[in-house]
Amino acid sequence: MIDLETLGTVPGSVILSIGAVRFGEGKILGEFYRRIDLDSAVAAGLVMDPHTVMWWMRQSDAAQAEILKAGEPLDLVLKDFSEWLGSHYAGELWGNGSDFDNVLLEAAFKAVKRTVAWDWSKNRCYRTVKSLFPAVKLERSGVHHHALDDARDQAVHLMRILGQ
Repeated sequence: MIDLETLGTVPGSVILSIGAVRFGEGKILGEFYRRIDLDSAVAAGLVMDPHTVMWWMRQSDAAQAEILKAGEPLDLVLKDFSEWLGSHYAGELWGNGSDFDNVLLEAAFKAVKRTVAWDWSKNRCYRTVKSLFPAVKLERSGVHHHALDDARDQAVHLMRILGQ
C-alpha cells in the first residue's frame, strides 16, 4: 500500500512524501517513508497546483509541520523506494485511487528517467474496494495526511475488508 502527499492531483504533480507498507497475514510486514525536497521535484519538471497548496493550508498543524520538514532529492528517494520495493514487493501495488497514488508516482519515476519499479498490470485501487464495503470503517491512527500513517491505516483497513 502506498500513500503520497502531493501539491497536485494529476500525474506530473509535485510529491512531498511517500509512505508505503507491505502487509499480509493480518499485519504490517515492512515500511518505507521519505520526504522529498520540493526544489528537486520542481527541477525534475513536476508542478504545483494552487488549489492543492490552499487545501494544505487548511489541514492540521501536525500534517503541515510534517510536509515542511526537510526532504531529500526526488531521484534519491525514488531510487531507495525502488530498492525497498524490490525486497518487499508482493506482486500488487495498492494506492488510494485508480488515478492517484500509483499514477502520480509513476509520473515522478518518468520525470527523473527511472524505470518504474512495479508492473503496471499489478496496480490496485484501495478506494474502489473500500467503497464496496462501507460498513467496514477506516480507523485512523497517527497524523491524518502523513503518508506513512495513512498507508498503514489503509493497509489495516483493507486487510479487515479482505478478512486477513
